[in-house]
Amino acid sequence: MTDGPREIPYRLRWDAGGHRPGAHRSRQGDAGLAFRGHRRLVDGGDPRRLDIHASLRDPLGQWWVRTLAERRAVTVVLLADLSASMDDDTPPPRVQALAALADSLAWSAQRLGDAFGCLGADRVLHRLGPWPPTRQRGSGPVLAQALQSHQRSGPRAAGIDGLLAAVAELPRQRCLVFLASDFHWPPDALHAVMDALAPHDVVPVVLWQRRDFELPARDGLAWLQDAEGHGAHLVWVRPALRQRHADRLAQARQALTERLRHWQRQPVFQIDGFDPDAFAVHFQA
Repeated sequence: MTDGPREIPYRLRWDAGGHRPGAHRSRQGDAGLAFRGHRRLVDGGDPRRLDIHASLRDPLGQWWVRTLAERRAVTVVLLADLSASMDDDTPPPRVQALAALADSLAWSAQRLGDAFGCLGADRVLHRLGPWPPTRQRGSGPVLAQALQSHQRSGPRAAGIDGLLAAVAELPRQRCLVFLASDFHWPPDALHAVMDALAPHDVVPVVLWQRRDFELPARDGLAWLQDAEGHGAHLVWVRPALRQRHADRLAQARQALTERLRHWQRQPVFQIDGFDPDAFAVHFQA
């Protein structure tokens, strides 16, 4: 993060609402530059925007004018999983990727004139960053530091119930929500959170490390994280098991992608650190 935040080139697949000018397409206003459609001159169209070609094509000989939509701002929110499973000191630590994501999101949103806010949660809700969402500049580094210094320990960290409380605090108007977690959740928890986020445009950001899915080099007892989100299991590592799990990371990616497809959401995987290029690919798809 010493080189400064990297841009996350997000874009909307829906028309922005609200009244504040911004960088996103909308279907509101009539003084913008983005072509929205046509209106008959007799219905109150602006004669200065008369479209001769469209008028000549009308078999009824009516006059048509162009309508131009204004661009609007939206609200961008980072929902950060702060549960115990996100606490990891082995390099590269997961929280470091989360902090870099927060810094870049704040910078990218403010650069486009969008409001940005962040809520974190484990078993309870934590307000570590700007909330309510703000357009104030400079919040990214402060938020990144707060995320890195947050203590993920104790009984409160053993769950994600606070995410539902965080969702309840989101603005009523549709937001672009980045849900950052390792997603090592029970299926019912994933269903509850994703169903609650249904009114918003959600980008699941999956913070993983390869070593979470690698089997130990030596045979013997070991704790392994279940790829389906059912927690950790104590298993006896042996050559046959190592062969069957040769590509556990790919299997886990496929499993989570299939589960999120239920809500028509495509996850962005961040493996062993923060990779802003993955977001460019996501939003261009």
